[in-house]
Amino acid sequence: MRAPGHPAAGPLDVLLTALAPLIWGSTYIVTTELLPPDRPFTAAVLRALPAGLLLVLWCRRWPAAHSWLRLLVLAALNIGFFQAMLFVAAYRLPGGVAAVVGAVQPLLVMGFAWGVDKLRPARTVLLAGAVGVVGMALLLVAPGTVWDPLGVAAALAGTLSMAAGTFWSRKWQTQLPVLAFTGWQLLLGGAMLLPVAWWADPPLPALTGMNVLGYAYLCIAGALVAYALWFRGIARLPSVAVASLGLLSPVAAVVLGWALLGQALAGWSLLGMCTVLVCIGVVQWSVSRPQS
Repeated sequence: MRAPGHPAAGPLDVLLTALAPLIWGSTYIVTTELLPPDRPFTAAVLRALPAGLLLVLWCRRWPAAHSWLRLLVLAALNIGFFQAMLFVAAYRLPGGVAAVVGAVQPLLVMGFAWGVDKLRPARTVLLAGAVGVVGMALLLVAPGTVWDPLGVAAALAGTLSMAAGTFWSRKWQTQLPVLAFTGWQLLLGGAMLLPVAWWADPPLPALTGMNVLGYAYLCIAGALVAYALWFRGIARLPSVAVASLGLLSPVAAVVLGWALLGQALAGWSLLGMCTVLVCIGVVQWSVSRPQS
């Protein structure tokens, strides 16, 4: 169901929105290869806060007085709390486990739509979402994987936060242009993370050129560009369609690991990747069909 006043979505909207999780898929390799170790919250702050400040100064659009509370909630769901839980999970779990837990996000968005808007998901979409979780497990989880309870809890909390943020970002659309809407969320969410980073992370060492390049990439590509495309997609596409595209992030991470770090892709991994891609395609096709 499309919000009134929004243009009809097309394949270009899907492709542009898909660029966001593809960019986010590079976060792991950038973090491990370019950034100083053991500073997860600092990385989250430096990704979100400068990008938000740049967008807010560029757009110079102030939110309406009545929209501040909703904007704060969205900033916490999409940026602040989500980024904190994301990095806690990343440091306590193998990437495969965190990604499999995150793969339930489309199912959570369907649950929000069903519970809040009484929009029961089509069986095809529900089945595709469930099979996508299985495909992600085939792609990323190795035998003997350790499921750290705190890491799993953080991954689930972060996934729930992002699913809620995706759903409510569409329901609570403001009069702000998408770049201003993105900028304020990044700025507010980054400000929420700042005291956490100050308290939890050690001070930054003297940064090398590669460190600066890594932080700049996370800020410009990983936050400013990717979140602008993501929120643009939320405004134009059904929430479930947007959430399913998030499964592209771990797929991109695996492909980059294979291409740049020489990490192996076994037969089960290739099967899982194909399963995930098919499930994404099925969801996009199902939600784009005219409703009878």
